[in-house]
Amino acid sequence: MNDSTDSELFNQLIDGLKRADQGERIGIVLFSVLVAVILVIIFVVLFCVAMKIKKIVFNRIEEKNGNSITLQFLEKVVSLVLIVVFIVIPLGGDEIAKSLLGSTAVIAAVVGLAANDVIKNMFAGLEISIYKPFDLKSRIMLEDGRVGIVEKMTLRHVVLVLIDTTRLIIPNSKINSMLVTNYSYIDEVPRSFEVKFAIDYSSDLKKAKEVIRKTICECPLTLNEDKYDETKPNSKSVYFLEIKDSCLVLGATVYYPHEFRTEVVKDEINTRVFEALAKNGIEIPYNYVNVVMKPDV
Repeated sequence: MNDSTDSELFNQLIDGLKRADQGERIGIVLFSVLVAVILVIIFVVLFCVAMKIKKIVFNRIEEKNGNSITLQFLEKVVSLVLIVVFIVIPLGGDEIAKSLLGSTAVIAAVVGLAANDVIKNMFAGLEISIYKPFDLKSRIMLEDGRVGIVEKMTLRHVVLVLIDTTRLIIPNSKINSMLVTNYSYIDEVPRSFEVKFAIDYSSDLKKAKEVIRKTICECPLTLNEDKYDETKPNSKSVYFLEIKDSCLVLGATVYYPHEFRTEVVKDEINTRVFEALAKNGIEIPYNYVNVVMKPDV
C-alpha cells in the first residue's frame, strides 16, 4: 500500500509540474505578444508624431521662404528616412543591413541598386533640386514641343500641367537628361515674342507705327514702354520689315512678365492692334481673286 501510494503521489507531482510548465510557457508567449503589441503601438505613435512634426516644420519653412522644388524633394527624402527608421528597421532592417555588410557581394549589390530605375530617379531628383534647371511653377518646353507648368516633384517623377490642364508624369532621370527650354529661368528677365502686322500699300506708315506702338505699350499685360524719340533711332519699337506682293509688313517685339501665358498675351495684343488699326482707318489687306469670264465663241 505504501509503495502504490508513493507512486500515485509521484505521478500527481509530475502532472502538476507539467501543468505548471505549460502554463508558464503560455504566460511567456502572452507576455511576448503583449510586449510586441505595445512596441508596435509605440513605433506607430512615434512615426505619426514625427510625420506631424515634419509637416509643421516644412509648412513653416514654406510660409517663410516660399515653396520650391528643393524643399519639396527634401520633404520626400525626410519622409523616406522616417519610414526606414520607424518601419523598415523595426521589422528586420537591422538584420538585413548586417547580412549585407557581412557579405562579399556588397559591391555587386550597390552597383545593382545604382542601375535600378528607382535609385536613378532619386539621384536625378536630387540633382534637379540642387542645380534647379527649373522650379515649381516654371513654364518649360520639352524636346517634343510640349509646354507645361511644373506642378510638383516627387522622389520618382516630375508633374507638368499642360495647356489643356492634363498632367504629364515624367521620371526624374528622363527629364534630367533631356533638353528643356525654361521660359521662367530668371524672374527678373521678361519673356518676349515677335508680332507682325500687314497693312495696305496706301496706308500712312508713321500713323500705323504709332497706333501699333501705343496699343502694345498701353496693354496691361505687357512691359513695353513708349519711349520713342525721332532723334534716337534705337528708341524705335515698331519696324517696317518688308514689302510683300499685296501688303507692307510691320513688326514689333512684345515683352511681358514670365508668369503670363504666351497665348493669353498674344491674343490680347492681336485683338487690340486689329481693332486699333480698323478704328484709325488703316486697312489690313487680304488675298482675293479676280475671275474673268470669257464669252462663248
